[in-house]
Amino acid sequence: QAQLVESGGGLVQAGGSLRLSCASSGRTFSSYITGWFRQAPGKVREFVAAISWSGGNTDYADSVKGRFTISRDNAKNTVYLQMNSLKPEDTAVYLCADKATYTNYMTTTRANEYDYWGRGTQVTVSS
Repeated sequence: QAQLVESGGGLVQAGGSLRLSCASSGRTFSSYITGWFRQAPGKVREFVAAISWSGGNTDYADSVKGRFTISRDNAKNTVYLQMNSLKPEDTAVYLCADKATYTNYMTTTRANEYDYWGRGTQVTVSS
C-alpha cells in the first residue's frame, strides 16, 4: 500500500517562502496523480494544487495561482509544492494525496477521488 510523508512545513513571515515535499513509497500502480490539499482549524479541506504523472499538466486553486508551483521528480518518488508570497490566510495543515491512474496527463481537484493520503505538515504564516 502506498504511503505518503509530507515535510518542509514551518513558521514563516508574510511574504516569505516555503517548499513542501511529499515522498511516496510502496506504490504498486504504474501512474499516479498527486495533489496538495490544506485544512485550517474549523474549515473544510480545500484543494490547493495537482499534477499529472507526466508533470505536464497542473491545476491550481484560484487563491494560490501565481504564488504556488507544484512539480514532481518521479525518479525520487517526490512531489514538491513551492510556496511564495505567503499570506496569513495560507496557514493550515498541508496534505498530499495520490490517485492511481492509467493516464499520464490527467489531474483532479476532487479530494474524494484520491486513494492515499499523508498525515500533513503544518504551515503557519505570521502577519
